[in-house]
Amino acid sequence: MATDGSDLVYKRVLLKLSGEALMGDREFGLDPEVVSRIADEIKGVRELGCEICLVIGGGNIFRGVSVAAKGMERTTADYMGMLATVMNALAMQSALEAKGVPTRVQSAIPMATVCEPYIRRRATRHMEKGRIVIFAAGTGNPFFTTDTAAALRASEMDCNAMLKATKVDGVYTADPMKDPTAKRYETLSYQQVLTDNLKVMDASAITLSRDRGIPILVFSLYEPGMFAQVVRGQGRCTKVTE
Repeated sequence: MATDGSDLVYKRVLLKLSGEALMGDREFGLDPEVVSRIADEIKGVRELGCEICLVIGGGNIFRGVSVAAKGMERTTADYMGMLATVMNALAMQSALEAKGVPTRVQSAIPMATVCEPYIRRRATRHMEKGRIVIFAAGTGNPFFTTDTAAALRASEMDCNAMLKATKVDGVYTADPMKDPTAKRYETLSYQQVLTDNLKVMDASAITLSRDRGIPILVFSLYEPGMFAQVVRGQGRCTKVTE
């Protein structure tokens, strides 16, 4: 049952997912069970009264930077990566709508046959009506990552926070999967992330978030219900702010 969102600390958020988050244990592509489980988490947060938009990477299908490093012209490789994000967006839309959640995909590269073009006012209206909006194709420009696209869309949508879903419950001094002595940060400043090169998101995304005053919350989407806890200002996460 949907609520009015009165108990939420963050009432409008952008959720940033990596393409790899959709793979599960696979080496490539999508795991339908994982996509469905993520859709359940998003549906639950929407029912709390939270307005949600998403940006999903494309690394599970095609990673432009890696291919460019092997000889493909970078601009072409980046455009191919943008198309991969559209595929992921459509997959997530299908999973959400199968659960009764109204969803719109807006692409920065117009492709009217499969989704809407990105129009800021229309996207805002969709969110006000309770629809999930998935922003695809990055910024529509090569040389910019989906991290930067997420920060840009969060700014344009006047989001209260940008939530980055990862496999771990926050930001650590090192990879906790490889280094058992890694320490977890409870809070970080934007400047510390940049200075210490902590790889939370790329530098452009961090800088834009800082300039717009948008906090970045890094949490584990593998913990059931954690997305809902974070938008209530609870749960285990690392908060990047001033």
